Amino acid sequence: MSSYEPRIPDPADAFRRDFEAAERRIAGEIDPGKKAVFAAVLVLALLLSFTLPHTGGANGWDVLVRSDAAIGESIKVTSQLFVWFAAVFGIGFSVLALTTRRWVFSLFAAGGCFVGSVLGVLAVWSRQTLGALEAGGGPGPGLVLGLITVIVLFLTWLGIALSHSPLESPGRR
Repeated sequence: MSSYEPRIPDPADAFRRDFEAAERRIAGEIDPGKKAVFAAVLVLALLLSFTLPHTGGANGWDVLVRSDAAIGESIKVTSQLFVWFAAVFGIGFSVLALTTRRWVFSLFAAGGCFVGSVLGVLAVWSRQTLGALEAGGGPGPGLVLGLITVIVLFLTWLGIALSHSPLESPGRR
């Protein structure tokens, strides 16, 4: 008996690179399931909050573009940053995550919505100070609805992003 044993080629070796490429592609995807519909409804609610009064006579779109109505209501930088974070991360990255189903977009949406939540709380607080109340009013329904929506979007995207790691591969589950 000789110690030489011929190696029988595995037919799967020819496809190994294809399998690994498909595995890497799948590892970066998310499957939000029913949460996708919930996130889409939240995005629509966030869009609705932009049409409602942010404070006084200025709605969210006025605050976003710093129109004369927003200047007249003495909108502070926290409110401007909040609506920008809500627009970019709450709407923009949420739509990207929903349409492409990429894990990284869901992570950016979660992170941006978290920062937006903090800015939203500061925006509500700044509208409740005495100077803001004299200048035009406290927080309006658009600001409150926007804040609640961004907080719930943060929690939704965080749950989706944490449910799947980009390093997770189908063979290692």
